[in-house]
Amino acid sequence: MTRYTVGIDVGGTKIAAGLVTGAGELLARHAIPTPRTTAADLLDAMAYAARTVAAGRPFDAVGVGTGGVVDTATGTVTSATDLLPADWASCAVGARLAERLGVPVTVDNDANALAAGELDGTPGGTVLYAAIGTGIGGAVAVDGRLRHGRHHTAGGIGHHPVGTAGTRRCSCGRRGHLEAVASGPAIADAYRAGERDLRVVVAAADAGDGRAAAVIADAAGQLGRVLAGAANLLDPDRVVVGGGVAQLGARLFDPLNAAFTAELMAPIAGLTVEPARLGPDASVLGAAALAGDPSYRRVS
Repeated sequence: MTRYTVGIDVGGTKIAAGLVTGAGELLARHAIPTPRTTAADLLDAMAYAARTVAAGRPFDAVGVGTGGVVDTATGTVTSATDLLPADWASCAVGARLAERLGVPVTVDNDANALAAGELDGTPGGTVLYAAIGTGIGGAVAVDGRLRHGRHHTAGGIGHHPVGTAGTRRCSCGRRGHLEAVASGPAIADAYRAGERDLRVVVAAADAGDGRAAAVIADAAGQLGRVLAGAANLLDPDRVVVGGGVAQLGARLFDPLNAAFTAELMAPIAGLTVEPARLGPDASVLGAAALAGDPSYRRVS
């Protein structure tokens, strides 16, 4: 009997689930809104999304990428922002989801999950990843292995100070962080106070609204400068950006790369920022890849 893995990406706006074969092929996908009430509600929604996407087909493991800082040895979220329920921090996601689904669960930060999918089959070296969506996360891989750091915060560029966020607060509660400038809701709010849907801004820009286009370009420039600073620090072989905002394509990547290359040190001047090769499915496929990675603990 063919067995499958379910990958679950938990973001501040939606939970995306995918049914993935042993060869890494995505057979089905399903998305539902993210509950922001309690951790129990969020776990129930994750279990529902997994069962729905499986549609009766057997799956023997689940991989989860979630916003927040994750202790991968225990599958527990150790810290989270206000994009998720207040009790998500300290939630034993792996154990509690395994109870609901009856299969082993592997858990990591959502940006690390995206990176895990992108790493599959790619050469070694140092790779810097950024995931841009409702929030902003990052990951660092060296010689094909993710580096989590002592406190599991390696790659967290979303909370890099940029000093130009005005009155907008980051999801961590502070002002002046990259996430308060370049995440999807931050771009939308910069265009029109109170707006959180980036699609509104994109539609306006596509219709010829110069201000909408400028707001997106400004955010992309801030992202590019932060990534350049990280590249100057890490000397990576590649820099990869994925997540929902990355689906803007050239409207994001053109100003992003212009700002990025302008800040690079001369020895790495040829480096550019690449879109995630797995596109909009990167996070779900990456979450599924976690479940098959022997370096992770599967909680059951």
